[in-house]
Amino acid sequence: MSVSFRSLRPDDSQRLLAWRNSPEVSAYMYSDHPIGQAEHDAWFAAIPGDRRRAYWMIEIDGAPAGLLDLYDIQPDHGRASWGYYLADPQRRGKGAGAYVQYRLLRHVFDVMALQKLWCEVLSTNLTALNLYLSFGFQKEALFRRHVRRDQGFVDAVGLGLLAEEWPQVRARAEQRLAAAGYDVTRGPDLIEART
Repeated sequence: MSVSFRSLRPDDSQRLLAWRNSPEVSAYMYSDHPIGQAEHDAWFAAIPGDRRRAYWMIEIDGAPAGLLDLYDIQPDHGRASWGYYLADPQRRGKGAGAYVQYRLLRHVFDVMALQKLWCEVLSTNLTALNLYLSFGFQKEALFRRHVRRDQGFVDAVGLGLLAEEWPQVRARAEQRLAAAGYDVTRGPDLIEART
């Protein structure tokens, strides 16, 4: 399996709208309302001018498969938040998500030289929680009844990883990913990453 990353293009817009509204993705987003064309167009149009965000299309075997984003980038504080999804459920459970996470961590800590990477995840998303914890993220916050979903309020968990924790995490991740057949020898530049 080949995993690569590229910048977003205008022709990605409709695909992203479909993904964002799909049950497989929207189940884990903070908003669960159907996203209309105008709302989506405004979000997509704001991407190029937003210096506090960066987006990459995740491609698996040369085909678009998901979205990776870095947001709330705060160089002065040395931190950023992140999120991603693999839109096709058939692509999940095969290590691609772990590889995406590994590549982002290398980019954040080895290229951007940030001190902290932070994320929030719905408490109901046990797969994501377990993946983050397996990469050394620490639970830093529990936001009780934090997100309103159609079934009621859901807790969210805040997780963080620090730059000084990265070397040990990196060694374990590289062993695990190499054993699964992923190339961990490439440089840390996210856009150039390929397996």
